[in-house]
Amino acid sequence: MPVKLIKCGMVIAAIQIVCTLNAAAQRMLPSADVRELSGKSINTSTISNNGKPMILFIWEVTCQPCIAEFMAVSRKYDSWKNETGVKIVAISVDDSRSSGRVLPLVRGKGWEFEFYTDANQAFKRAMNVTYCPYVFVVNGKGEICWQKSGYAPGDETLIYSIVKKVLKGEKPD
Repeated sequence: MPVKLIKCGMVIAAIQIVCTLNAAAQRMLPSADVRELSGKSINTSTISNNGKPMILFIWEVTCQPCIAEFMAVSRKYDSWKNETGVKIVAISVDDSRSSGRVLPLVRGKGWEFEFYTDANQAFKRAMNVTYCPYVFVVNGKGEICWQKSGYAPGDETLIYSIVKKVLKGEKPD
């Protein structure tokens, strides 16, 4: 009987190791093709910030909470960049019917983030996003450290506190 228990224990340990490795692999920013607002295709695996954290927004042009969150964050973005070097990346998941509205909205609002479109929603699916807005904080290694869905006034303060923790190498709450 002890032999069976040892084999069972080894199997359980092996499963735990595989699950841990899979969880770590899932924490990396996934690879999917998106488009710059100019129309040029890029792979999300190439999006980086030279070892500094990034805030990644998944959004839609018809999403009023998304726009409200962008307005709140854009007012603070310059000071955030100066203090931490953080970069904001916004990926619109509007389909081909509404993706043409992204560029005029971005220009009209004067947002200075890095914008991409994901009309086929491959990145959205890879990130397991079900609705917008959705926010991820990514460390300088491309690892997803924190995420939230929805927006409430004041969330920008929470997001920035997470960025500062990530920059210090601390684990976000």
